[in-house]
Amino acid sequence: MEKEIKTALEELIPAQKFSAGNDIVFIPDFEKSFTPSFKAKVYTENEIAYCEQFENPLLRYASTWAAKEAVYKAIKQVDPSALGPKKIEILRDKPVGRPTAFIHRDGLKFDIGLSISHDGNYAWAIAFIENIS
Repeated sequence: MEKEIKTALEELIPAQKFSAGNDIVFIPDFEKSFTPSFKAKVYTENEIAYCEQFENPLLRYASTWAAKEAVYKAIKQVDPSALGPKKIEILRDKPVGRPTAFIHRDGLKFDIGLSISHDGNYAWAIAFIENIS
């Protein structure tokens, strides 16, 4: 019965192609939760290398976390399956360069626009995605 309901809904509701997600991080609170185990669980080697090259790596970790969350929230609107934090990788082509999100899971194909900003005690990110799978 559950399968029939899901099939009926999929026929009635057109596939969502576009979505947006955003996230804001209050850096003082983020710092309290930024433990070595959190860092190992959430960030890829490339992300860690990027963040550690700066005088204040915590700011970069917070902004990368905000970007991961923004991408996650956008993707969840079009694909509800599980997606862990290391499956979303935020890279820049150079220090303070354009951020790019890579999704490390077969079957997910998105065109992702990403913007990251920080000011004072806050880091913020917004992601726009187009489902191209």
